[in-house]
Amino acid sequence: MSDEDSRPVHIRRRGLDPADELLAAGPLTRVATGSGADAGSQWMATTHAVVRQVMGDHRRFSTRRRWDRRDEVGGEGVFRPRELVGNLMDYDPPEHTRLRQKLTPGFTLRKMRRLQPRIEQIVAERLDAMARAGSPADLVEFVADEVPGAVLCELVGVPRDDRAMFMQLCHGHLDASRSQRRRAAAGEAFSRYLLAMIARERKDPGEGLIGAVVAEYGDEATDEELRGFCVQVMLAGDDNISGMIGLGVLALLRHPEQIAAFRGDERTAQRAVDELIRYLTVTYAPTPRIAMEDVTIGDQVIRKGESVLCSLPAANRDPALVPDPDRLDVTREPVPHVAFGHGVHHCLGAALARLELCTVYTALWQRFPTLRLAEPAQENRFRLTTPAYGLTSLPVAW
Repeated sequence: MSDEDSRPVHIRRRGLDPADELLAAGPLTRVATGSGADAGSQWMATTHAVVRQVMGDHRRFSTRRRWDRRDEVGGEGVFRPRELVGNLMDYDPPEHTRLRQKLTPGFTLRKMRRLQPRIEQIVAERLDAMARAGSPADLVEFVADEVPGAVLCELVGVPRDDRAMFMQLCHGHLDASRSQRRRAAAGEAFSRYLLAMIARERKDPGEGLIGAVVAEYGDEATDEELRGFCVQVMLAGDDNISGMIGLGVLALLRHPEQIAAFRGDERTAQRAVDELIRYLTVTYAPTPRIAMEDVTIGDQVIRKGESVLCSLPAANRDPALVPDPDRLDVTREPVPHVAFGHGVHHCLGAALARLELCTVYTALWQRFPTLRLAEPAQENRFRLTTPAYGLTSLPVAW
């Protein structure tokens, strides 16, 4: 059995596509979880309609994880480990509503417009570095692995002199190849830095995410909530956008007739980005949903306490969502895909992600109009151990 075949079915991929067995699964399927003493099973939802139904029903399907016997499903007690304080996916309404409303000032349309020139500058700097390295060069090394972190540091408000160290801690916390002890040490240092930065922002709020929240709400958002949310933003935003940049460029180079979308007007480019997000869907599945009561979906009963894993790649390749879903077509009108989730937990940073991707793809082909793959397509190396799907490298030439 290959390493790919031994992975849980919901994270198996076939190049740019979800694995055949994932696409062939029924609307609700039992899948194995864990191994040995921890072995068990949970439901996996794969069709667009069922995924939206589960993710859109926060009253009957909770994202909050249970950690001890006092915190039973539907019970009164709430036990939340420190590492999940501020992580919006571990909150149900009304707690979730309270916290999300306080974090929204950092993601307004006005904020995104203010951030756009800086995103364009960051992308230009990384393309300059790739050009200086000369052809061929690794697009993942120079662009996909660098742009997202720099943009997120700008969003959060990390001082420029601290950003290299800050991203080193972030990546150390994410790196699955490290020992658990080393990852935990990096995570603790990451948290200490954030708490110190939050203390500075409370005294003198800046223009970043933390400054915007404390200026608007003061102590209504606690230091630990802000710290946890920043960790969530960095860990999710860095890996997901890195994966999308690399895979998006690969998909376009495999379909060169579609690159023209990024040489036209802004609306055409935005539509193309949305199709790439649907087609590639780098997030395997969001936090599992736990049934708060017995729920019937179709002819299947989900019992109280059972969990449902929602496969976003499978849902976005559902023929009920879009005709010929396995075909990349950047001229499609946007459809209600679930790459950013659905319901109360819809990604708060979706607008930033779209802006960032549109900026990267457009600038890349303006700068390198003859860009091409430097290796045969079958040589592409995909990431198998990171939270989001992507490439370990993408050699390109021009």
